Amino acid sequence: MNKRVLVKFSGEALAGAEGYGIDTKILDYIAEEIKTLVEYGVEVAIVIGGGNIIRGVTAAADGVIKRTSADYMGMLGTVINGVAMQEALEYKGLSARLQTAIKMEEIAEPFIVRKAMRHFEKGRVVIFGAGTGNPYFTTDTGATLRATEIGADLLIKATKVNGVYDKDPMKFADAIKLDTLTYDRALEDHIKVMDDTAIALAKDNKLPIAVTNMNEKGNLLRIIQGDYSKCSIVK
Repeated sequence: MNKRVLVKFSGEALAGAEGYGIDTKILDYIAEEIKTLVEYGVEVAIVIGGGNIIRGVTAAADGVIKRTSADYMGMLGTVINGVAMQEALEYKGLSARLQTAIKMEEIAEPFIVRKAMRHFEKGRVVIFGAGTGNPYFTTDTGATLRATEIGADLLIKATKVNGVYDKDPMKFADAIKLDTLTYDRALEDHIKVMDDTAIALAKDNKLPIAVTNMNEKGNLLRIIQGDYSKCSIVK
C-alpha cells in the first residue's frame, strides 16, 4: 500500500459546468474522496491549480500584464482554492492544514517541510498552495516538487480522463490508452502527462505518477489498493 500520496487536482476541476469559480458540490465530492483515503490509513497531501480563477500564461498573453505578475496572480488563485479545500475537508470531519510557498500568515502556514511531516504524523491532510513560489513554474512542477520533498510514495494526477493516451481522446476516436509508460517516453514523445519539468523531476527522484479520472467515484482508493485498471502509471 502507498502510505503517503500527493493528489494533484486542476483548478478547472473545481469550476464545474460554469467553467470558472468554485462549485461547492464538486468541492464536497473531492473532500469525500480524500476522506476515504484518510480512513484507509493513507497520509494525504493535496495540490490544486488555479485555472478556475486565473491562468498566468493566459493572463499575460496580450502583454498588458507581465508574465511574472500574471504567474503570481495564478499562485494566489491556488491559495483561494486551497482555503476552500481546507474548509471542505473540515466540513467532512477531517483535520487539514494549508501551507503556502508565499507567506500570508493570516490565511495559511508558510511551507516548512518538517512541519508538514508533523501534520502527517497527527493524521492531518496537508494542502500546498502557491505552487513553488516562483513564476514560470506550473502547479504540475509544484506538485512534483512537494511530493518529492515529503517523500511521497506516489503522485496521483486527478483529471477528466481515465489515464494517458497517445493522443487527445476528446478529439480522436482511435486514441489508445497507455496503461504504463516510462518517463523517457513521456518526454521524448511529448505525451502530456505533466509538463516536461515535472516529468524530469519525477524521473530523477523515481516518483511514480498515476493519472486517473477524478469524476469516477472510488478511483483514488482503487489506486491506493493497487488496482490500476482505471489509470495509467508513469514510472
